[in-house]
Amino acid sequence: MPENPCIVKLANSWVILNPGGGPTDDKPNVTLAPPTDLERTDSFMNIRVADIWARYEEWRLKGAEFLTPPIDRGPEIRCYMRDPDGYLIEVGEATGILDMLEE
Repeated sequence: MPENPCIVKLANSWVILNPGGGPTDDKPNVTLAPPTDLERTDSFMNIRVADIWARYEEWRLKGAEFLTPPIDRGPEIRCYMRDPDGYLIEVGEATGILDMLEE
């Protein structure tokens, strides 16, 4: 499809981004819409990258709006950005979380 949905191929996976819309026969009475209050969210997408500082600088220079720079939280370094509709996206680099899972 030329625009909606947008399909992004990442490694061996696809991320499918839908613009929202009204009810359909498989989700009656449900409307998908961007958030109206950016201070509250009930979900967000996680993206793990190999080099968070490189991605942060690259995406920031391209216009991505980050809430803060990446913060080292021990087993991971992470930060959050918003997509153009206001949805929250976590961007992180696993720096020790896999070691914690093996213990």
